[in-house]
Amino acid sequence: MLADAWLVAAKDLRIEFRSRITLSQVIPFAGLVLVMFGFALDANRSTLRLATSGLFWFTVLFVAVMAVQRSTSVETTDGARRALLLAGIEPAAVFLGKAAAVAVQLLAVEVFLVGGVLVLYDASVDSVPLLVITCVAATIGIAAAGTLLGALVAGVRARETVLPILLLPVLAPLLIGATRAFDDALGSVALDGWSWLGLHAGFAADNVVLGALAYGVLLEET
Repeated sequence: MLADAWLVAAKDLRIEFRSRITLSQVIPFAGLVLVMFGFALDANRSTLRLATSGLFWFTVLFVAVMAVQRSTSVETTDGARRALLLAGIEPAAVFLGKAAAVAVQLLAVEVFLVGGVLVLYDASVDSVPLLVITCVAATIGIAAAGTLLGALVAGVRARETVLPILLLPVLAPLLIGATRAFDDALGSVALDGWSWLGLHAGFAADNVVLGALAYGVLLEET
């Protein structure tokens, strides 16, 4: 199953690399969001530092919606989803592969965003391990939940509108935990970031398991 998941992830990443949408559209969009928030709060630098973590994950959420919508459209427009099923690939492998591809794209954008907040928001990193593990755990959870909900709304005509409406409340616990852990990693608020890390790491694990079990049913329904 893992070999099939790797093939699906490689397919999605190859398509993304050839289209260069992440490089030409998503990263500039994410940078523009950071710059606009920076200008809006520039008059109060202390407020900007306190809001850095929330703005970071808010931007990641925007990017995640774009990445999931792109991943879903690739499968639905040319019948690739049906071809994957006919090829005998397990639905769980399809889910893991597509979630992994979305996660890789998000991590690439997050590297850029971390540099952006350090430069634009005058932030500093107090705990590199906490920051890195928070990004990885939260990204896995976002990618898993997004991929699962992307399959759920794939057959809906207005899926571009429905997906963000469903994704935001589902990701609320993860975003709260990731924001708090990020606050501790950046030293902006005195918190026990490792305890908050457990919250969104557990959320990520739950979504990976749920997605692997339910993805096949969603593929058949849509």
